[in-house]
Amino acid sequence: MNSQSIENYLKVIFNQAFTSDEVNTTGIAQALEVSLPSVNSMVKKLAAMGLLEYEKYKPLKITEKGRKMAARIIRKHRLTEMYLVEKMGFGWEEVHDIAEQLEHIQSPAFFDRMDELLGFPKRDPHGSPIPNKDGQIAAQEYRSLADCRSGERVELKALSHTSDEFLKYLNSKGLALGAQVEILEVEEFDKNMKVAYGDHREVFSALVCAKLLVS
Repeated sequence: MNSQSIENYLKVIFNQAFTSDEVNTTGIAQALEVSLPSVNSMVKKLAAMGLLEYEKYKPLKITEKGRKMAARIIRKHRLTEMYLVEKMGFGWEEVHDIAEQLEHIQSPAFFDRMDELLGFPKRDPHGSPIPNKDGQIAAQEYRSLADCRSGERVELKALSHTSDEFLKYLNSKGLALGAQVEILEVEEFDKNMKVAYGDHREVFSALVCAKLLVS
């Protein structure tokens, strides 16, 4: 069985379980762009390995063994993204695909050294928490910009969506993590926001605001 394929499935299942109480084969198939029969086959294999709890017609549940394995894969991915940005000068919109390849390296010492060189970061370039070596992930206590009100001042801490297109959009607006954002006005009709940060004044759609996590 292809270990890289197992890791990709586990990562998707873990991420879906992190944001929803129900993980199902349809969601996995959509995320990985594979057929439902392929997902059903892999799910049964993962269950046989003790990584999932699987009952026909019921939501999938990731086991503690599966959760720890998935979190370690995510740790490798997010450490790699941070290294590419902090030490190699890549933009935050450039690192995902490279990290996807490097996360399958099986040497813990490699990633431990990377972690050390970075000064043991807690978050990746997009503000997502980096799991520790035991697979534990710190809770995120942020809210979306969309939940804020006119007159508030907040700091951009993380993103809930990190597609290349979205990151390039934020680049074009000069918006980065750590930005101090003042909410000038919230449109009553469509919830678009007029905001100020640094030398910028912008209007962000409700869709964009929902993807920006602040404190």
